[in-house]
Amino acid sequence: MPPSVPSLPRRVARILRTSLFAQVACALVLGVLVGKLWPGVATDLQPLGDGFTRLIKTIISPLVFCVVVVGIAKAGDLKAFGRIGLKALIWFEVASTVALVIGLLAANIVQPGSGMNVDPSTLDTSAVDAKTGGGSLPSTTEFVVNALPTSFVGAFAENSLLQVLVLACLVGAALLHLGHTRVPKVLPAIEQAQEIIFAIVGFVMRLAPIAVFGAMAVLIGNYGLGVIETYGKLIILCYAAAALFVTLLAVALRVVTGLSLWKFLRYIREEMLLALGTASTESVMPRVMQKLRKAGARDDAVGLVLPTGYSFNLDGASLYLSIGTLFIAQAVGVDLDPGQQITVVLVLMLTSKGMAGIPGSAFLALSATASSLGAIPAGAVALLLGVDRIMDSMRVVTNLLGNCVAVFAVSRWEGALDLERAKRVLDGETAAVGEEKPGGSARPGPTAKPDVHPGPDAHPGPDASAGPGASAAGVEGSEQPESHDGRESPDGLEGPQSPHAAAGVPVAVVAGLTEETAPEAG
Repeated sequence: MPPSVPSLPRRVARILRTSLFAQVACALVLGVLVGKLWPGVATDLQPLGDGFTRLIKTIISPLVFCVVVVGIAKAGDLKAFGRIGLKALIWFEVASTVALVIGLLAANIVQPGSGMNVDPSTLDTSAVDAKTGGGSLPSTTEFVVNALPTSFVGAFAENSLLQVLVLACLVGAALLHLGHTRVPKVLPAIEQAQEIIFAIVGFVMRLAPIAVFGAMAVLIGNYGLGVIETYGKLIILCYAAAALFVTLLAVALRVVTGLSLWKFLRYIREEMLLALGTASTESVMPRVMQKLRKAGARDDAVGLVLPTGYSFNLDGASLYLSIGTLFIAQAVGVDLDPGQQITVVLVLMLTSKGMAGIPGSAFLALSATASSLGAIPAGAVALLLGVDRIMDSMRVVTNLLGNCVAVFAVSRWEGALDLERAKRVLDGETAAVGEEKPGGSARPGPTAKPDVHPGPDAHPGPDASAGPGASAAGVEGSEQPESHDGRESPDGLEGPQSPHAAAGVPVAVVAGLTEETAPEAG
């Protein structure tokens, strides 16, 4: 009798229940509808997105600390860690400079601000002051000094990623110096803490659809869809320039590693949609770190490159700042010559490095650039107030992709990337995320013994002590590997699978054979 096909409503309900991507997509659409139809109600939903972001931020610092310490200790080579850091900085500088140049070329070709003829004296600059909170971007010296922690606890309390990275490097170096024999319990304890943090990430990510719903409702409720019509030319240009930059990232990833960026996008589709909805890369950082590690990147490379990129590799922000600077100049009727545009690139190469975590940092960087040129009124920055929030989605997605590509590229450059495993994971092969070796079979559990089936494709069988009464469920339960195999679970993380099921062997058959041969094994 052929199996019955579930009805369409049941299939849709199952997808919504098990797929984080589908849940976030629906929340995104609902948020837009609520923001459009009931803008007064939508603006009261701000706590939904803010609460989710706060929960994620509490996890980021301890997660980065654990991943970096474990990565350094297991790699066993502090010099290699230093090389990874240096190569990452080189990659960041090249990538952000390319983004700045693409932005300048696009703005010169399209001229998004031409014909606006705005009088800067009519603009309300107080709104810019409110956006930035009267702050300022740190100087190069201040940026370096602020990266050094004043206390161990303070770095975590202030959620300063660079300070946490410095502490993690020191602790990892100390563990290497002392050796596992002198401090045998420290590294296992940190590894266990890391597993606890990843479990918390799984719990918090269940709230992602609610956060996306609230964030999108607030965005549409505050700004409406009319802002897209007013700044349509600028918005389209920024997103088109971002698409061109992402295409270049795809080419670079293919050349350096042989991997496909489009397959990687499919692999992290839930995280990309969440970043798009919440306009925050921090909200997806823990999950992205976890997926990069499962895709074959070594722990120390992931732990150093990705968090550092949040401060040094803001590709999306670089695109926006270069286009925004020329947009403002064109809108107020200022024609920047090639020398002044080169100055824009040089200034933004410095100011864009200290933007992370500072309220209104884009406006501070634009104001600093305008002041350095001396030709653009600083108050003209207020022209971008209405469109800045719309650009957040472009910035965070481009920043996130740029940092993920940097992890793969630097890992490959340093020999810290398991390329075969990465290809299998991105191709969607479930066994690639587990602990399986290329060409081998699924890893057995701690009590597994050889299977009763001989031959090269034999899989670990159940414990012989199970006895004749062992059931199919018991066999399968005893055979679950300790690690993940890549099968999607309701929260989007990978779940365990029986090795027999992975090999296509019916569990009932295995159970039956076990019952017949168990007395003989005893």
